[in-house]
Amino acid sequence: MLPGIALGHASLGDTGVTAVVSRDPAGMVVAVDVRGGGPGTRETDLLAPHNTVERVHAIMLTGGSAFGLAAADGAMRELESRGIGFPVFGEDAPGLRVPIIPAAVIFDLAVGSPDHRPGPDDGAAAVAAALGGTSEPGTSEQCAGSVGAGCGATAGVLRGGFGQARVRAEGFTVAAAVVANPVGAVIDEATGLLYGDPSRPAVDLDRFRTLKRPAPKLNTTIGVVATDAPLPPVQLKRLAMAGHDGLARAVRPSHSPLDGDTLFAVSSAGVEEVGRGVGVDKLTALCAMAADAVQAAIVDAVTAATAAYGVTAWRDIAR
Repeated sequence: MLPGIALGHASLGDTGVTAVVSRDPAGMVVAVDVRGGGPGTRETDLLAPHNTVERVHAIMLTGGSAFGLAAADGAMRELESRGIGFPVFGEDAPGLRVPIIPAAVIFDLAVGSPDHRPGPDDGAAAVAAALGGTSEPGTSEQCAGSVGAGCGATAGVLRGGFGQARVRAEGFTVAAAVVANPVGAVIDEATGLLYGDPSRPAVDLDRFRTLKRPAPKLNTTIGVVATDAPLPPVQLKRLAMAGHDGLARAVRPSHSPLDGDTLFAVSSAGVEEVGRGVGVDKLTALCAMAADAVQAAIVDAVTAATAAYGVTAWRDIAR
């Protein structure tokens, strides 16, 4: 995603896991904003700025609905084996390290086999892929479409997926990595164009209108917004909130009672830098960049996805 932040996938066909991992063993500053009515999450309460733990070591994005949260157990195991985690007995003391790993899931049980869900081994594989030195089956490098946690994603009646985008301005970069799996539509049925990027080719509306979405109507779009700006938790919270504006531009409706829309925001700036923060004008620009990056990442996910499991992809009906 950005220097200091690694990304790795474990792709399992009809489901999968994506790990966003700090390359700094001390971890990264994180905030979260949950807008959907049906979220599936782990360790999000500790990200409130008034709580004790100030840094996390990885974020897990996973399929499998609530079952998929088990992937974070394997991610903890993998990071612990590398000596990475919260130093229970102090920074300079040897002994126990507890990796702090918030997680969010998508509902993808209607795609492929409902009994196939990511587990601890898959979470460990995604972290290992992010940090390098793995040849585990099912892992993959940074890419887009039907990979990682996006393997079983749907976007309305179309195949969803995993997507990335990056915006550079004001001397800083904001990047987004998103698993696009919304209940809402990404295509304007009146025009056939993508809500998130009308410059792309339109879909064949006659074919599009015959498509049916998998039942039940339970979904979720989840992701991570990352910046190299030195933002403390309170400003990262605002960045996560603004990222949801990009989701609302690309998906209609968004943040429904049937979605669990969740965005994390992280800073890749060094430990000594993030306390400074930025001025209001700069933060305003970063928030606009976050919305643009999330919007573009959703488009990237949908346009890169491939058809499978009876779900049509955008690329198959785009003219």
